[in-house]
Amino acid sequence: MAEGPKPETDADKSVVSGIEPPSARQPLSRARIVAAAIEFIDREGLPGLTMRRLGEQLGVEAMSLYRYVPGREDLLDAVVETILEQMRHDDDVIEAPEAGWQDFLQRLAHGIRRIALAHPKVFPLVASRPTEAPWLRPPLRSLEWVERFLGGLEQEGFDDAAAAGAYRAFTSFLLGHLLLEVATHGADVGPLDVLESDDDPGRLTDYPTVQRLREALSEDHAGVEFEEALEELLNRLNLMLVQHGGPAA
Repeated sequence: MAEGPKPETDADKSVVSGIEPPSARQPLSRARIVAAAIEFIDREGLPGLTMRRLGEQLGVEAMSLYRYVPGREDLLDAVVETILEQMRHDDDVIEAPEAGWQDFLQRLAHGIRRIALAHPKVFPLVASRPTEAPWLRPPLRSLEWVERFLGGLEQEGFDDAAAAGAYRAFTSFLLGHLLLEVATHGADVGPLDVLESDDDPGRLTDYPTVQRLREALSEDHAGVEFEEALEELLNRLNLMLVQHGGPAA
């Protein structure tokens, strides 16, 4: 005896409506939400990012996102951590000097620049989100990367004062240049919403070089650094002048 037609299930209705059944949907996760946020900012820019619009992009209600990210601020912090994590997978960026400190810094600088150019509309967050300690400077904003930076320079003969000074000069140069560069690619670079960081000395236990140089890293040398950077610029311009047949200053 032939069986009669089976009752239509919810899954059948979903297929008829063009909606994937739940088992075929990609499960929601924190990593997927952060990746979607990066895609959204890359495409639309940071000002338009809301939990509601991000939920629409993922095909879920905004409230579903809060199971994985407490709010927008936590989401933006995760976005910064995720794009900087890409340097771990950059074959040209090395953890310690192998061919001198200049090669080491050039590789690091170019690695950060590649991130900035890959995500120009995201990069201003690197400058504006709170760092792991209030005296750390973007774009080298994590204790792990600063430890590598300082340790690498001291391995090459820099003393504490020279290493701390190099850190300040290097980060000032990179951040200033890259913010100007990403602005030409449509990034919204101002005003930057700088939030206060949480200074917890206990977090430095695993980063002995950073811990030893904490006081030196927190010193304000903005005026001196400006003058030194300006002097270096003038020296470079003078060299260009000489190279083109003009008189030396």
